[in-house]
Amino acid sequence: MNLLNSSIDLKELAKQKKSEYQNAEPFPNIVIHDFFDVDVLNKLLDEFPDLSKSKDVKKFDTHNEKKLATKGESNFGDVTKQVVHFLNSQPILEFLQELTGIEETLMPDPYFEGGGYHEIKPGGLLKVHADFNKSKLNGLDRRINLLVYLNKDWDESYGGHFELWDREMKRSYKNILPTFNTVAIFSTTDFSYHGHPNKLTCPPDRSRKSLALYYYSNGRPASEVNKGMEEHTTLFVSRAGVKEDVKNTRSLKSILIDCIPPIIFNAIKKK
Repeated sequence: MNLLNSSIDLKELAKQKKSEYQNAEPFPNIVIHDFFDVDVLNKLLDEFPDLSKSKDVKKFDTHNEKKLATKGESNFGDVTKQVVHFLNSQPILEFLQELTGIEETLMPDPYFEGGGYHEIKPGGLLKVHADFNKSKLNGLDRRINLLVYLNKDWDESYGGHFELWDREMKRSYKNILPTFNTVAIFSTTDFSYHGHPNKLTCPPDRSRKSLALYYYSNGRPASEVNKGMEEHTTLFVSRAGVKEDVKNTRSLKSILIDCIPPIIFNAIKKK
């Protein structure tokens, strides 16, 4: 099965788009439309369950984030598995390596730690944030996010725009409508602030659906690290001029986890 749009040659696309990606503001990123074969993505969307009724799902319901996300592959259908396994394969890794210019060897995440199906219901949101920066499973550094949007006939008025913000949190450089077969790729650093901070206003029978893949390396440039916070979970940040935009909802457990080396954290989890 050919999963990609037949017009796409990954090697050529990476060469054509790498300058655009690496020089993008406010941090390296790119948006690619019509990346996948439409029939394949239609079948994947047909497999997408209502995560509010599914098992093995993470449910986030705080001031900063109201969303649903899968754990591992247990909720994936056959087509979804083909797509995510391809997105974790050598051709995609080589494409991302060339596109991003990252020198360290990129590694996929077959465990989908935080990745997989994501769903946000009406009224949901995800405040602007920088992502967790190390895998708790192996201690590797998180370097790239690849997001596949799955929303057909998504009206601008529904919201759910994917926003990329500058370090000062004064300006959103990009507001991406999460329409069907749109792929967003960006470099994840301690300063790559992104999210969709305003409540979703789609009809009650709709939701914002996406597929998330994360990529890692062993080590990263010092310029990507917020000194003194070499290992952290999600860091939510407030937009300039927005009152009570973000609230510190972190538990004592999550704070302690930030201070525990991955090898010790994993040993504790297994007990």
